[in-house]
Amino acid sequence: MVKIGSVELLDFPLLLAPMEDISDPPFRELCKLYGADLMFTEFVSSDGLIRDAIKSLKKFDFSEEERPLGIQIFGHDVDKMKQATVMAEKANPDLIDINFGCPVRKVVKKGAGAALLSDIPKMIMIAAEVVKSTNLPVTVKTRLGWDESYKPIVEVAERMQDVGVKAITIHGRTRAQMYTGKADWTLIGKVKENPRMFIPVFGNGDIDSPQKALEMKQKYNVDGIMIGRGSIGNPWIFKEIKYFLQTNREHPTVSISERVETCRSHILKSVVWKSEKTGIAEMRKHYSHYFKGLYDFKKLRIKLMSAYSLNTVLDVINEIENKYAL
Repeated sequence: MVKIGSVELLDFPLLLAPMEDISDPPFRELCKLYGADLMFTEFVSSDGLIRDAIKSLKKFDFSEEERPLGIQIFGHDVDKMKQATVMAEKANPDLIDINFGCPVRKVVKKGAGAALLSDIPKMIMIAAEVVKSTNLPVTVKTRLGWDESYKPIVEVAERMQDVGVKAITIHGRTRAQMYTGKADWTLIGKVKENPRMFIPVFGNGDIDSPQKALEMKQKYNVDGIMIGRGSIGNPWIFKEIKYFLQTNREHPTVSISERVETCRSHILKSVVWKSEKTGIAEMRKHYSHYFKGLYDFKKLRIKLMSAYSLNTVLDVINEIENKYAL
């Protein structure tokens, strides 16, 4: 069993990464159905919360079926992060997660996310103050470092533990890499090997198959893995990994009928959750993955990507079903 403070998970849990405009309640519901053990909200800006931004507050919503669930917050101002922590706790999640890893420019230029990897003292101070501001377990998601010349993750992880952080997830890239190149799990393994570390260490980066998950588990001895981009349009990855770890055999291929039905369910829930316009726009990130590998799919993919009404999307999904599943 893996413990994050009072939160208990099965051995080698699979975590769904917090992803902007992706890990919303409709998608989390699907990932939970297919075996995700711990999930997180889309990341929430502390500045946005203090301004009472509707979009930020809406990210606090979740259902009881999604538990255990963490609310992830980010920011650069210590006082605002403390206020955001108090606000997040009122939503009654199971834990609070701090994003110290987001590499995108709009976050970094504000001194938040991965920007704090170039100011470790402030990073540790924010973590310490967030821990003091809540009774919930606090976890951290971060990267190896700012760039190839500065990758202090072994020291950072130890210092996070020292100020009361209950688990750490490490993405095996630097901020400079963004999402390019190959994730380097070597330093994640070094964190886990550190004899002073006793909190769970989760690895993240390039997990897109059951075989890769098993390789990282055996090679680096992490307590679990977090899956981000590998889950987009592919909520079955959690089920497939668990099956492979238990049997050393590949899970039977997901049928076209199940892919179609899951995609249809996803778009319907997204439209209810976010409105027709936004739900349809954000689902475009999933379509190619839901129907990956289908022959002669280009025309239907273009139809899906260019659809602007729910009825049109459902008509195209019906076309896919008629062509490939029946």
